[in-house]
Amino acid sequence: MTPRQITPRYSVSPQIEPTDLPAIAAAGFTKVICNRPDSENPVELQSEAIRIATEAAGLTFEKLELTHQTMTPENVALQISMIEASDGPVFAYCASGTRCSVVWALGQAGTMSVDQILATTAEAGYNLENLRPALEQAAKG
Repeated sequence: MTPRQITPRYSVSPQIEPTDLPAIAAAGFTKVICNRPDSENPVELQSEAIRIATEAAGLTFEKLELTHQTMTPENVALQISMIEASDGPVFAYCASGTRCSVVWALGQAGTMSVDQILATTAEAGYNLENLRPALEQAAKG
């Protein structure tokens, strides 16, 4: 588990395991958001197992399963509200961290330039250039 910082308050990661939670807490995160559908994981890595370990480590856990079909404006807004409601840095995970980056990027459309959004995610290791048309459309509101 190596979080990739998107902003000082938001980092993303590929799939985590329950044993990763003490290190996530020690790194200063206060909330974990699961963006990976349970149908993609074996039982031991599904959100309930991660929730139990997250809460045992003293962190808040939230779940917002995202797929291509569920990356809706409502879910983008929900993810952003979960981040904003956190009292500290947020750690979001999915299979690779890409969905967590995409949902953040879409949530920034209209508040940051498209080039700045793409540069920010690229700096974290996520090339989202194929998202440019969607970001430009979302920025138009």
